[in-house]
Amino acid sequence: MGRVLAVLLFAAGIASACGSSSSSSRGTIAALLKRPGPDVAATAGAGSFVPGQVRFPFLVIANNARPVERPSARVWVATGRNAKPFATTTAKLQPIGVPGHSEAAAGGVTRIYVAHFRIPRPGKYWFLAEPEGAKIQAVSVFQVAANLPVPAVGAKAPASATPTLATAPVPVLTTARPPDRALLHHSVAGSLAAHRPFVLTFATPKFCTSRVCGPVVDVVQAAARRFDSRGIRFIHVEVFQDNNPNKGYNRWMRQWGLRSEPWVFLVGRDGRIKAEFEGSVSLAELEAAIRARLP
Repeated sequence: MGRVLAVLLFAAGIASACGSSSSSSRGTIAALLKRPGPDVAATAGAGSFVPGQVRFPFLVIANNARPVERPSARVWVATGRNAKPFATTTAKLQPIGVPGHSEAAAGGVTRIYVAHFRIPRPGKYWFLAEPEGAKIQAVSVFQVAANLPVPAVGAKAPASATPTLATAPVPVLTTARPPDRALLHHSVAGSLAAHRPFVLTFATPKFCTSRVCGPVVDVVQAAARRFDSRGIRFIHVEVFQDNNPNKGYNRWMRQWGLRSEPWVFLVGRDGRIKAEFEGSVSLAELEAAIRARLP
């Protein structure tokens, strides 16, 4: 859905820009789009943004339907097609899942770019990326809301009585095969009551089928093994009612205000959210966040 929106907005932007002069567009997104190589729609791996520091995961898919996977990509962000970028940064290519263990995401994708930049206020923004050494530009238009139903960093985590091995059989708790039993021992409500820090992922290993929906449960499992002695709990919650996509999202997804998956949240001993990741997150990203935010 995100890629379709990007394509439609991209097309609309091209149409609205017809007739603009080259002098007026110098140094703008429009000028950057005139660089050599094809222009394609960036495949965004997240879509829930508010003002402040933004983590923007994305793919660059060439016209032959294959991902462009250079080590880094230059990124520009502007308020419009004919505006000059107010933010420039370098996106780094990150692995999807756990290398050597996880299956590739849909379409054989194994890596995704991640860019970080600051957005000053709500509104519509243009995003342009050019992978290092590749003559191709990937463009997207994304929306930044004033606020979201998703709990923000710093907010109290909802005390959801999520199911565990003590309350439900394994097939109800997880679609992972083999089952991720180590992530099924603790509930969110119980962890909050015990004042234990935890890493929580809302994800569905069986039914996640998009290019940008990586095997996040594998990543959380790997992190759980590395932080086993730190007293941090790791929790996996499925996203669909009765694990059936036709029935829509379950009550725990609704309690957290989530309209997409996967998500990963880091919650501290004080019950407040310390960090959150929408979409695919690499083991290196997650480990760094745990070390910094859940001491």
